[in-house]
Amino acid sequence: MIETVVFDVGETITRDDRYWAAWADWLEIPRHTLSALVGAVVARGQDNAEALRLARPGIDVAAEYHAREAAGRGERLDESDLYEDVRPALTELRGMGVRVVIAGNQTTIAGDLLRGLSLPADLIATSGEWGVAKPQPAFFERVLEVAQAAPARTLYVGDHPANDVFPAKAAGLRTAHLRRGPWGHLWADTPEVVASADWQVDSLTQLVEVVEDARRSSGS
Repeated sequence: MIETVVFDVGETITRDDRYWAAWADWLEIPRHTLSALVGAVVARGQDNAEALRLARPGIDVAAEYHAREAAGRGERLDESDLYEDVRPALTELRGMGVRVVIAGNQTTIAGDLLRGLSLPADLIATSGEWGVAKPQPAFFERVLEVAQAAPARTLYVGDHPANDVFPAKAAGLRTAHLRRGPWGHLWADTPEVVASADWQVDSLTQLVEVVEDARRSSGS
């Protein structure tokens, strides 16, 4: 039985289009160039911040982030950044009595922006607020604290195998790999992901059936 579903943020709840476009504009390089570099580092299995270092060798990413904020060109989120299936899926899951948590590798500012969207979630938290990030085991310890359910009754949903599926599975959680965004599409059919993910979905609305099936199999 699944009592709590925990969602990753980037390319699970929100599109990353605005994020990378804003960085390209700030660095004054074509958006397509930075997008291609992101794809390259994804294929290499590197952290996506490496795309910024390829675009601007020697860049201090943290310093540039703060400079963008100071210039009024920092992080922004609105309804257009949400995938279309987010509100319907989260609303239906909560209607089934499932606890819904959103927890990903984002800044404290992103956490405030997400909460400002009034999403149908019981809790929204970010790595910036917790002081620990995926794929560190301590992040998933925090996930289990806020899930308020046993690991085997908690489902973590995300697109990134190395940051979501593998470490969540190692922490004892159930896992659903989402075929969405560059990471989700690139690695969806690899043997490691197929073996590690309890479920593979193409849309968040499919999680309703996942929860229903888990309840039937447990006799609840």
